[in-house]
Amino acid sequence: MKRKAITIAFIVYVVCVLRITVFRPGISFRNLFQGTINVSLFKAYLPLLREGRWFRIIYLFGGNIVWFVPLGMYLKWLDKWKIRTIAVMGLLFSLFIETMQYILGTGISELDDLILNTLGAVIGAWIVGMLRRKIYDRKETGNAGK
Repeated sequence: MKRKAITIAFIVYVVCVLRITVFRPGISFRNLFQGTINVSLFKAYLPLLREGRWFRIIYLFGGNIVWFVPLGMYLKWLDKWKIRTIAVMGLLFSLFIETMQYILGTGISELDDLILNTLGAVIGAWIVGMLRRKIYDRKETGNAGK
């Protein structure tokens, strides 16, 4: 039952991420292949820094990381994959989103996003790995005294 509930929550998470990033209001077939591609690393943040738009920087930078933490957590929880494998899966999911944004014309496909999203997936996997170690250590020390 717990596994099913977590999997349902993960599916809801994926739907939410796709709704926020790809299937935005105003999506139209007229915008097909009208997306923008930005391959300059973190260049979009420079004007924001100059203008002192800290909330926007935190939202864009942090959001790209935070939105992918659940992906890494779920993949690590689902299977004990190595961080490297989860990073590749995070990169591929991010690449799918960025590609769809370009194809559907619903956003700017940015290299920054690929990097930050992948980092988010890695952080999520790391969190689950740390929690597993803590739980395992606690069980080991708890059993040692009995």
